[in-house]
Amino acid sequence: MPITLPSDLPAFEVLNREGVMVMSDVQAERQDIRPIRIGLLNLMPKKIQTETQFARLIGATPLQIDLQLIRMTEHQTRNTAAEHMEAFYRPFQEVKDEKFDGLIITGAPIEHLPYQEVTYWDELTEVMDWTQTNVHSTFGVCWGGMAMLWHFWQIDKHMLDHKAFGCFRHRNLLPASPYLRGFSDDCVIPVSRWTEIRQDELDAEPGLTTLLGSDQSGPCLVEDQAHRSLLIFNHLEYDSGTLKEEYDRDIAAGTPINVPDNYYPGNDPKQPPQNRWRSHAHLLYGNWINEIYQSTPFDMGQIGA
Repeated sequence: MPITLPSDLPAFEVLNREGVMVMSDVQAERQDIRPIRIGLLNLMPKKIQTETQFARLIGATPLQIDLQLIRMTEHQTRNTAAEHMEAFYRPFQEVKDEKFDGLIITGAPIEHLPYQEVTYWDELTEVMDWTQTNVHSTFGVCWGGMAMLWHFWQIDKHMLDHKAFGCFRHRNLLPASPYLRGFSDDCVIPVSRWTEIRQDELDAEPGLTTLLGSDQSGPCLVEDQAHRSLLIFNHLEYDSGTLKEEYDRDIAAGTPINVPDNYYPGNDPKQPPQNRWRSHAHLLYGNWINEIYQSTPFDMGQIGA
């Protein structure tokens, strides 16, 4: 089954060329089927790149997915055309009376700020509380996952003395988890952050279960059953060249940055990077969608009841 996207959304043509099954919203309306409704609260500055990355992963399942793009109501992005935001994104205040089977809260390049100093923090806390009544399952990614951990558990992020940057091996800590169905004993995951979550602080909360972790970069994937959520602090959704783009940007700006670990062949930035995480990215998001499908009410009005 395809993912439903507006036919003029840039991701539609990109995914169509890649062989991902996509269907226009007009076509989807003709089908007598209850699609899985997923919201993407996109906090990243490069909206088009991020929406394409996530649409690629959740559109690879055998279920019909209705993807809704959501933004913070008052926050104005400076990196994406206003016309794109107006055409494809709905402000949270416009959708908060609706129900969703799933919601993805992306990362944001603001991890150096205390949460309370983020300009849209008050509305984001409203979103996180809203997930408990209007969303069946929530997936917090990188800063988005850290923000959920702070909001629901008061577990804070900690600044690193250097950026965790590269592709690190992660151990499968709970192979029986339905979210890790099909996972290898270990896998490579891209990491790009200046902050960390500490495993001992997670262990102090019996309601949190770490599913993937790395000896180099710490905990990665955490299940929060009480709030029906997954939290991932790294970036399985990244394209092959995303870390390269970040590295090249920092080099061009004169920002001190190390060559991303275990990313380029021979750690040589002149070589094309290799993607060693794509299959596990599809597994994780496919497993998440499957768990939603198996457990969400058919009557969307019952979500959160």
